[in-house]
Amino acid sequence: MHEQNTDKTASVSEWHEFFAANPDIEAIDAFVIDSCGNTAGKRLPAADADKLYKDGIQFSASCFVADCRGLGHDAGGLGKSDGDPDGIARPLPGTLCRAPWTATPTAQVVCHMADFNEGQELWFDPRVILARLVAKCREAGLHPVVACELEFYLIDPRRAPDGRISVAALPGRQPARRAANLSLEAVEEASEFLQRVNEAAAAQRLPVCGAVAEYGIGQYEVNLRHIADPLLAADHAVLLKRLIKGVARAMGMEATFMAKPFMAQPGNGLHVHVSLVDEAGRNRFGAAGGEALLRHGIAGMQAMLYDSFAFFAPNFNSQRRYLGLFVPTSRDWATNNRSVAFRIPPGHGEARRIEHRVAGADASPHLTVAAILAALLHGVSNRLEATTPVEGRASAGGDPDFPGDLIVALDRLEQSALLAKYLPAAFLKIYSESKRGEYLELLEEICPREYDFYV
Repeated sequence: MHEQNTDKTASVSEWHEFFAANPDIEAIDAFVIDSCGNTAGKRLPAADADKLYKDGIQFSASCFVADCRGLGHDAGGLGKSDGDPDGIARPLPGTLCRAPWTATPTAQVVCHMADFNEGQELWFDPRVILARLVAKCREAGLHPVVACELEFYLIDPRRAPDGRISVAALPGRQPARRAANLSLEAVEEASEFLQRVNEAAAAQRLPVCGAVAEYGIGQYEVNLRHIADPLLAADHAVLLKRLIKGVARAMGMEATFMAKPFMAQPGNGLHVHVSLVDEAGRNRFGAAGGEALLRHGIAGMQAMLYDSFAFFAPNFNSQRRYLGLFVPTSRDWATNNRSVAFRIPPGHGEARRIEHRVAGADASPHLTVAAILAALLHGVSNRLEATTPVEGRASAGGDPDFPGDLIVALDRLEQSALLAKYLPAAFLKIYSESKRGEYLELLEEICPREYDFYV
């Protein structure tokens, strides 16, 4: 993918050039990215691609504030009270590519959506929210560089009678029975899957830069390279999740980015690496005065962490991840220590950066990155001072202020005057309403364990 901008629309010539090089394409997936980090849109016949590029396509504008299933809760009056109007979605330049995992030869393109009548970009689009935050950073002389790391499990698509999931069997093998953290043998066993992921990433121009076997049984992590366009970095994370799920499905498996799919296994995280560069692209954290700048950034992240927590842990299951090993439950930071919220990986000069380790893999990459950059901007602009770095296992005792309950986290997000200085207060309210609606619908059915406890 090439550099993007929310106010640009691809020309039809881009489609014509692509189709000339890919004449077997029969369909095109055109989609936007919602506040859950999911893709929402339509699959069109290739014959209708000219119309897509010339006129756009119409679908519900409230999809941006739907829950994880794509269902709305009339959050902020969007979707029911306003009659659920369509927006007009148009392709973003440089995002057209093949989706190599599909059964039918299919292309995909990321779209931006505008109000159908006024033609204005939708202020509640997470890409727009992040783009405006990046612009604020650059106006303040800050140029963030961002990279995302995503953890996931490969699972069997068949469910147990009670709905439980199990680890998938890789092609030609039985399901794994033991953890294989950092095992090259485990990577080799998954080599067919990982090779297909790499090939699909190359076809989609996603800067994948390595995979590892993680702590969990059947768990992996795929990394993306650092880039100086935070909006594009968040796009990469969403598209990589879509790609991994698609490749897994094509191989008879499922990939889950659920934050805590197995209670006895580690959860899935979205770790975000961020640094600041000057206009020449040199890392400011590794230059003269960089240590003070880095500590200001960490202090901003500490100040805004709990107000932003509902972005990092967006649903009921997300909260379970914080019961596990190496998952932060405090505002602590340290160098080369995986138990803290804000880790400074070993390295000097151009490698100097902050690893934000709080978010689950089920979080929206766009809202996660927006919250991180808002905190970075807040800390640097106000020259905040970070706490003393910790030593040892920081998460052993936790923090009494830690918002370890979804409703508490949503209330804090919605009521945060500090966060509202950097992100639209109306969006904080809409997001909170949508997530509360999702949570209440989750509680409408009795879970099997309730019978064990209460019958």
